[in-house]
Order: sequence, then C-alpha cells, then structure tokens
Amino acid sequence: MALQTIEFEINGTGTPRRVTAPVHYGVVGSGDLEVLLSAADKAGKLQVRVVTPVKGFDDLWRRVLGHFAAETGLTDALIEINDNNASPAVVALRLRQALAELPA
Repeated sequence: MALQTIEFEINGTGTPRRVTAPVHYGVVGSGDLEVLLSAADKAGKLQVRVVTPVKGFDDLWRRVLGHFAAETGLTDALIEINDNNASPAVVALRLRQALAELPA
C-alpha cells in the first residue's frame, strides 16, 4: 500500500487555545487513525501533516481540519494524522478526543 503525505497550514481563528502537553490519541487500524498534537511556534497557525493511503482528498482534509480549527480555536500546534481510510466523521471525532486529552 503506497502512502502519501499531505501538508498544509491553517490560520487560527477565534479565541486561541494552545497545546500544553503532547497528546497521542487513537490507533492506526482498518478505518481508523491516530492523532498526535504537539506545541509549535507557528505565529497563530496550525501545521498539519496527514499520512494516508487515500489519494485525491486533499480538499476534504483541508475542510475537515479547517472546521476543527475554527470550532476549537487551536493555534500554534502541529497536528500529525496517520490515517487508514477513516471517514471524515471519524477524523473529526478523533481530533476532538485528542483535544479533550489536553491538561486543563
């Protein structure tokens, strides 16, 4: 199975929320993914790296992650996603679960 890497930046919006400790959530398995969150000095942006076997869905990834950023206010972070054919709903769920793991 050939993997592709998609990388992009998302501008932060709303009240900023930052990663205070590294987070790892989920597992790479059939129809699932893992999310790794870490702090990064990105001038209010999110750096995103997605490794996936699915080609041609760059715009969908950008929309799902952009919606997540707008809803949560997450900024100055690196989001790494290792995907194994997860649906957009699972992507959104895992992102929110990873964010919930951040220390208060």
